[in-house]
Amino acid sequence: MPEARPGVRKARVSEQEAGQRIDNYLRRVLGGVPKSAVYRVLRKGQVRVNGRRIKPEYRLQPGDEVRIPPLHTEEKAHAEPPAAVVADFEQWVLVEDEWLMIVNKPAGIAVHAGSGLSWGLIDVARAARPNAPFLELAHRLDRETSGCLILAKERRALNSLHDLLRTHRGMDKRYLALVAGRWQGGVREVRLDLGRVEGGREKMGVVDEGREAVSRFRPLQRLADATLMEVRIDTGRTHQIRVQAAHLGHPVLGDERYGDHRLNREWRRRGLKRMFLHAWQLEFRLPLTGTRYQAEAPLPDALKTLLDGLEPA
Repeated sequence: MPEARPGVRKARVSEQEAGQRIDNYLRRVLGGVPKSAVYRVLRKGQVRVNGRRIKPEYRLQPGDEVRIPPLHTEEKAHAEPPAAVVADFEQWVLVEDEWLMIVNKPAGIAVHAGSGLSWGLIDVARAARPNAPFLELAHRLDRETSGCLILAKERRALNSLHDLLRTHRGMDKRYLALVAGRWQGGVREVRLDLGRVEGGREKMGVVDEGREAVSRFRPLQRLADATLMEVRIDTGRTHQIRVQAAHLGHPVLGDERYGDHRLNREWRRRGLKRMFLHAWQLEFRLPLTGTRYQAEAPLPDALKTLLDGLEPA
């Protein structure tokens, strides 16, 4: 067994923490360190559970004793979120009970630290609720996407939400997107296989042997050179709406990864300073309790002001 070093600590796994993978547990208790650092200490055997080496996929049991090594300063990319942001958190809460909360995530805030970001929304939530025994993200939103995001307040609720999201049934998620050009026709169901492509770590595209992504695009407002769409997603693939919209020739305006750069520059001059994609409505029944949840995040003022100033078709 590795010799104890200054800063090594041992933690006892509670009932609330049981069931999660050791790698995810370590990222949380170590303050959002990069995955590479977590896997490195696991690979070297510096992390032990009940005195034994474990693999990253090991799921913690109640009462497990975890040996947690210190990480060098350069390995830690985490920092406390700004106090002003933490102070705003309670204003973001749309729905809350003892099992979960649904918050209205602002654009520009990532859901968690990583990729050069030292803090994320989950860090803001934990800083705002320092006495909460458990807070975890149930799903993700892109950094520049605003709107409804679910946080679990209990391990059983998180597992139940994951089961619901995995089956793609019973979770009604609707977005508002302003896309380039005039949409022809009405509601359109879009089924495309998506997968990773060259051009970036998380660059997605339409591929032959990808995972099917299903969305329903419905035009709400036809403008002179753009269309406001309601998009209901039946699957939760990475960048799903953004990739599908671009593939259809109607990219989301302000999307710097999949959109039209010339159009984005033009719309920036017209007042669009971010990607126009907003997680608008959310409705589901939590299998664990049978409770039905509904939430609606109002369109941010900057996007609403932009819409109000646009010329109708």
